[in-house]
Amino acid sequence: MTRLTIDGFRYKTLHGAEGVDLNVAVAGDGPAIVLLHGFPQTHYMWRHVARELTAQYTVIVPDLRGYGESGKPAERGPETYSKRTMARDIRLIAEALGHDRFGLVGHGRGALVGVRAGLDHPDAVQFLGILDVLPTLDTWDVLRGVDAKVAWHLYLMAQPVGLPEKMIRAVGPEFFGSFLDAWETDASTFPLEVRRHYVDSSVNAVDSIVADYRATASIDLDMDRDDREVGKQLTMPVGVISQDWGSQLGFDAASLWRAWAPDLTYEPIQAGHFMAEEKPAEIARFIRDLSARARP
Repeated sequence: MTRLTIDGFRYKTLHGAEGVDLNVAVAGDGPAIVLLHGFPQTHYMWRHVARELTAQYTVIVPDLRGYGESGKPAERGPETYSKRTMARDIRLIAEALGHDRFGLVGHGRGALVGVRAGLDHPDAVQFLGILDVLPTLDTWDVLRGVDAKVAWHLYLMAQPVGLPEKMIRAVGPEFFGSFLDAWETDASTFPLEVRRHYVDSSVNAVDSIVADYRATASIDLDMDRDDREVGKQLTMPVGVISQDWGSQLGFDAASLWRAWAPDLTYEPIQAGHFMAEEKPAEIARFIRDLSARARP
């Protein structure tokens, strides 16, 4: 596997929930911000943004469980890769680094972990930043008809253990590479070594990545439904930055988010899905603005 590290960051192996080993990059000084990566990537997607933030913050950048160089425990049930378990991972590594409270910013899959962390650990999450995703419950609600083909991989990886893993392993590089190709808007976003790193890392983690997605079609969805039923919301300042793909699928993303987050700012961005690599200065600005809204 092609290993890449963020210049100027020191690396630690810290324990998450159930003792899983997590690969964590840390640098900077000041209030803590945790940056969570998406699919099909690793912590390295934050390299540009993370370096820019270290002058003001302690920046903590882990590989999520099941991804990159973090542990990949066998799926013993939906809880293994539930966003509740993954959110607990994040709180534990922040505490291990001496931070009881922290800002949290996630992209894609990492944002879903961030949402669950904000719902489950509101005492710890000072602010929550979301890049280009909807909450789990709303994602499944808005995918209808032929337009849902844009999220075909969600349905594949929602299937029972066995077939999706076998199918993906058969064409692993092509499968994971297809998302890098389809979701970027600038061909210079991924230098060859970076692309190889993402693809190799993902091919090495097929079972755990599928388990992560499978949980989002089962236990994670149930948790969102339970929270919606009792009116549970994100109580911290929340910022969402996203492409305008809601118009294609016929929904208002800002309204969907506002139902979960009363203290919300929403802004569109002219970028592809991999915006942290395509427009890092704009994403760093978004994070600083969100941090300024955080309660002491």
